[in-house]
Amino acid sequence: MSAPEIADAAEVMRTHGWADYALLDSGGGRKLERYGPYKVVRPEPQCLWTPRLPAHEWETADAVFDPSDDEDAGRWRFRGRPKETWPLSWRDVRFHGRFTAFRHLAFFPEQAANWAWLDAQVRAARQAGEQPRVLNLFGYTGVASLAMAAAGAAVTHVDASKKAVTWSRENAELSGLADRPIRWITEDARKYVQREVRRGSTYEGIILDPPKYGRGPGGEVWRLFEDLPELAGLCAQLLSENARFLVLNAYAERISGAALSGLLAEKLAGRGGRIEWGELALVEARGDRAIGMSFFARWSR
Repeated sequence: MSAPEIADAAEVMRTHGWADYALLDSGGGRKLERYGPYKVVRPEPQCLWTPRLPAHEWETADAVFDPSDDEDAGRWRFRGRPKETWPLSWRDVRFHGRFTAFRHLAFFPEQAANWAWLDAQVRAARQAGEQPRVLNLFGYTGVASLAMAAAGAAVTHVDASKKAVTWSRENAELSGLADRPIRWITEDARKYVQREVRRGSTYEGIILDPPKYGRGPGGEVWRLFEDLPELAGLCAQLLSENARFLVLNAYAERISGAALSGLLAEKLAGRGGRIEWGELALVEARGDRAIGMSFFARWSR
């Protein structure tokens, strides 16, 4: 089979707000968002422009994250007493919002553009009479896993954090999807994939969404730039002959969609198909300003 075709230009996958999420305003190094009933202010250094909404809209936020000198660290300040968890939804998936210690709220809203793409991929497979087996690595709180399960996939969800997998199971219960074919696995992603390769396991779809740095449950160290090439190659070995997609996403300042597409092209040589690449962006409520949040490359056929 021929080498994958690589898209000539970057694509910006734009996530617009939905009923339970909105990017209300941004600027001055911050963003003002709505998560269900709560307004939240979080730091975003790339917002170099000036906010549009009046100051009182920002000052009446229910929660503000004050960063410290350490990356992603800091503390929340609350106005009133917001709930510890509260239900949110995206299409058929329900999940809990939470004020985590790492400035996010237990999911990444810009990923909704990816969820929609994955939903379409799984539904196309179901229409062709297939039930795709999908592997979600670094699956965190499981929204992508649940979106694919709701569309009809058999999902294997892997994350090194026992807490994250517990939250994922709770989200499955909340969504009414606990009886779907989902395997919840707490393990180092690299170790799991290595074992799956030895077993001869295969999947029709793989999502690879690693952090820049992390630790496995056994103290395993993950460094994106050092370890991603090997893991991407192992994932390529796990794709079945009828595989439909491999999605690679990364949050790192020194990476790009073009770099990720080059990595996939090398690891998927001879598989045919097409590689698209670019970035995920959150679009403000007015629709004319967007914040680039992460980079992606995805192979499909």
